[in-house]
Amino acid sequence: MSFEKQLDKIRNRPGFIAALDQSGGSTPKALGLYGIDESAWSNDDEMFAVVHEMRTRVMTSPAFNGDRILGAILFENTVDRSVEGQPTASYLWNVKNVVPFLKVDKGLADEADGAQVMKPIPDLDALLDKAKNNGMFGTKMRSVIKQANAEGIGAVVDQQFEIGRRIVAAGLVPIIEPEVDIHCPDKADAEKILHDKIIEQLDALGSDDIVMLKLTLPEEDNLYADCIAHPNTARVVALSGGYSREEANARLLRNNGMVASFSRALAEGLSAQQSDEDFNATLDSSIQTIFEASST
Repeated sequence: MSFEKQLDKIRNRPGFIAALDQSGGSTPKALGLYGIDESAWSNDDEMFAVVHEMRTRVMTSPAFNGDRILGAILFENTVDRSVEGQPTASYLWNVKNVVPFLKVDKGLADEADGAQVMKPIPDLDALLDKAKNNGMFGTKMRSVIKQANAEGIGAVVDQQFEIGRRIVAAGLVPIIEPEVDIHCPDKADAEKILHDKIIEQLDALGSDDIVMLKLTLPEEDNLYADCIAHPNTARVVALSGGYSREEANARLLRNNGMVASFSRALAEGLSAQQSDEDFNATLDSSIQTIFEASST
């Protein structure tokens, strides 16, 4: 029952997806921007405890709720922890009315043909079982495209949809994320190749297969309009990709039907040293600007 309610929310409600899934490699940078340096922990367990405190502060803020936020993407370590006495995913849906997603990739392979596919995910089936048992609605996995190379882009998209089909078969909705690096020298050309590869794959899905797409904000406005309208797509969300929140919001406004899935841009301006009042006010303002940019 909750899957149908969550799908309806993801498909039809206004709002955006909060990306709270920084993993091992990106966590120190995220904490540094939040005002906590590496002296605050001495091993990975302590680091993940610190970042969970940061995420808990965001999730429990009065500003963070389902009125403006559709869903939240979580790192596996976060799923294993609790917020206000209940499992994180349960807290998000039952208390905040925010749909939970789990990041399932294991990071990026070395660059080949101008792209980085995902490293193998050897324990994917067990991870998908864990996701279902923990009340997850869907998953997220990221690859990166750095050049307008048809072979590299094809490898990324083929891998994403191959794994995506396994995720659909497990009863979850995958967020397929073939990111185009914003510093790609021929970004517009890369995006056109990517667009055509995605459409090919979407057209090959079964009629009941539902996926989501997470894409870099394109150089050509509304490039992905037909992906948004595609019957197999529940929602197309945009990553901020290193753009400032202001720039990301401006680009998002020009792409009708895309909604945000921002990580660093969501947390911009938040710090551990802020009072709760200042923290909540800053987060509220941030959420509102991203919500408005997601409403075109």
